[in-house]
Amino acid sequence: MEQTTVVRPATPQQRAARAARNGGEPTLEFSDRVPYDAYVRASTLHRLQQPLSDDPGEMSFLMVSQIMELYFGLTCHELRHAQRELRADRIWEALPPLRRAALHLEGLNAAWQGLRWMTPADFNRFRDRLGEGSGFQSAMYRQLEFLLGLRDPALIRPFRRQAEVHAELTAALDTPSLWDDVVALLARRGFDLPDDLLARDVSAEHEAHPAVEAAWVRIYGDAGPENHLRLLGDALTEVAEGFGDWRWHHIKAVQRSMGAKVGSGGSAGLAWLQRSMARVVFPELWSARTAM
Repeated sequence: MEQTTVVRPATPQQRAARAARNGGEPTLEFSDRVPYDAYVRASTLHRLQQPLSDDPGEMSFLMVSQIMELYFGLTCHELRHAQRELRADRIWEALPPLRRAALHLEGLNAAWQGLRWMTPADFNRFRDRLGEGSGFQSAMYRQLEFLLGLRDPALIRPFRRQAEVHAELTAALDTPSLWDDVVALLARRGFDLPDDLLARDVSAEHEAHPAVEAAWVRIYGDAGPENHLRLLGDALTEVAEGFGDWRWHHIKAVQRSMGAKVGSGGSAGLAWLQRSMARVVFPELWSARTAM
């Protein structure tokens, strides 16, 4: 069972006094659990890798998958923060979490580098042990897709036997996406958007709308330094590009490790991922560029 040592706060004065007592050396003796481990829970993290085979390469596959899961969750955390700020009409305050999300997506993309060694022969040494396990079944990835406006209710069906996870995904599907909140913000800022656009079903995926596209054309036509909406568009673009890069790297990793074989979860594998790439994040932010 994991220890539950409390991390005790320390003031600058306390840290200075401790350094003086230690003669500038780090503290080596603690009465309880090492504070770093109490906060980061590193010992717990390092017990979560349980490969299913004896192949040494499986550890890379497993740990990179877990790292990506953490980045999915971290990116969702930032996007939800941005949503709260946008709902309160605080555009300037929404920019930092969006910029952090874009940087987290860079880290997520960098994680693919840890699997560039994997050929079909390498993957096949442990692939059968995974059974029907597939990244397609990542609940946190679905949360991220839903937040970004990529919504397909059918994709929560695999989680029906996991009541808590299914309930969380259902709630996410029924909650406005980040893009829904951006569109609502534009309406509050006086852009001419039809009522039926604002009342549309949030659980459905949407195509680009001409009125939203026209709003972004106007926004980008104002080069003034106080145009916070343009800064918002730039921050959202960085997030969309980072997510698109991840999907592209995913396709390349699948091509490298298994070619066009059927996916472990029963999908068409590579072909399914390629079709998924056609689903655009923040569509009007891109289509507006043709008219700018």
